Amino acid sequence: MSVEAFPPAPDVAGTPLDGTKIFTIKAEENAALCASTGVAPAGDGSAHPIYYYIATQVAMGKTVAGLCETCEFDVEDGPMMGSSGIKFSEPLMVGESYKVTGEILSLVRKQSRKLGVMDVLTYRLRLHKLADETCILETDNVWVLPRKELAA
Repeated sequence: MSVEAFPPAPDVAGTPLDGTKIFTIKAEENAALCASTGVAPAGDGSAHPIYYYIATQVAMGKTVAGLCETCEFDVEDGPMMGSSGIKFSEPLMVGESYKVTGEILSLVRKQSRKLGVMDVLTYRLRLHKLADETCILETDNVWVLPRKELAA
């Protein structure tokens, strides 16, 4: 059955994901994360780069469950990360506080041989220094939302 035979994906493009939480990278948390990956914390005060994902996910305006709910998808059905692209304009710093802005870019319904009907969610998050609002990174995340309820 073709994807056109199913109801369209919810129209969520443009939904804001601006956060109200502030994320601060603590020195002890950065040191523990670095140790878990087998590297020493950077001597220049920069944080491990994986904080791009941690900070944006924690401080965006919706929880994972809330983001799924916006897409009319039950988080219990297992969203899957498809990809995450990142552009840094400067490194993340230990002790710096950040806030997040962002939005959903698209939700596209597709047919997959392996997963059946699925929605592909793409959203963009930006991390800003709290002190001066400078945007230091932008990430586009793609999640796959399997639509088991639409199985043929």
